[in-house]
Amino acid sequence: MRRSYYLFNPMELSRKDNTLKLTPLNDDGTLCQSKYIPVIDVDDIYVFGALDINSATLNFLGKERIALHFFDYYEHYTGTFAPKEYLLAGKMLIQQTKFYNLKKKRIEIAKKFIVGASYNILKNVKYYENRGKELEDLRITMETLSYNVPNAESIQELMGIEGNIRQNYYKAFDLMINDLEMSGRSKQPPKNEINSLVSFGNMLCYTTVLSQIYHTQLNPTISYLHEPGTRRFSLALDIAEIFKPILVDRVIFSVLNKKMIQKNDFDIQLNGCKIKDSAKKSFVKAYEEKLNETIKHRTLGRSVSYKYLIRLECYKLAKHLLEIEEYKPLKMWW
Repeated sequence: MRRSYYLFNPMELSRKDNTLKLTPLNDDGTLCQSKYIPVIDVDDIYVFGALDINSATLNFLGKERIALHFFDYYEHYTGTFAPKEYLLAGKMLIQQTKFYNLKKKRIEIAKKFIVGASYNILKNVKYYENRGKELEDLRITMETLSYNVPNAESIQELMGIEGNIRQNYYKAFDLMINDLEMSGRSKQPPKNEINSLVSFGNMLCYTTVLSQIYHTQLNPTISYLHEPGTRRFSLALDIAEIFKPILVDRVIFSVLNKKMIQKNDFDIQLNGCKIKDSAKKSFVKAYEEKLNETIKHRTLGRSVSYKYLIRLECYKLAKHLLEIEEYKPLKMWW
């Protein structure tokens, strides 16, 4: 099974026959011992450090349909080298555009993203409430806000509801997480440890969703909840709303409450809070384990990974756009 690779240190990436050659670089630019990875084992590559790569290797990655996701020093996502789309279809592009241009059809899809996201958020809150955390008031507030989603008349109103749900959800983080406080959402830059993990995790989720969209006929630049814009794959932002509570938030609760990542794993600086490399690796390891975790699918009747659930979500949306079957967002049943 193909897997994702994460490069944190300065690295030279090149092709060696049908393998990828990874060569770490010392501070003085000298090369360390190389590692060889069969290309059939690689799904995509996340680059957090400096990368030395040539056009021949990029051509090879494109041919093998392997994406490179780039992040800067502060863990901000900066872009993706995406292979040529190999599944895009004219009919799907027309349908995606049609559903975006028709206000009623667009907001119908956007509401479904918020319905799925809010349900999964509340599932997390109820989990900790059932374990003795004082979350009832916040849960009731979020439930009340979610009841307003079907009545929203514009994308702006819908985004406002979603923002208020998340604002209360992030207040609940301070009760669900031991030892550290979030004190509200802050980003660009994140001001504390939890915010730093949320930003880092959300970027991982966004790029994971983007990679799964690439394996479908959907065009990642045409979205319904988030406004399509230049230089971003906004459909990945839409679908990621459903999966952030499942993949990112649950990993954050786990690594912090189990003390796999602690306060001394962060650098608090004037321009924000930065995760140390060792903690990034711990988080990525837990995130990958979550992606590869399997669950019995109620419709398919077989076990599928959390990562494949994202692909299935893309397929469901594609069927809706082709007017084959109404889209119903993923709601955690476990």
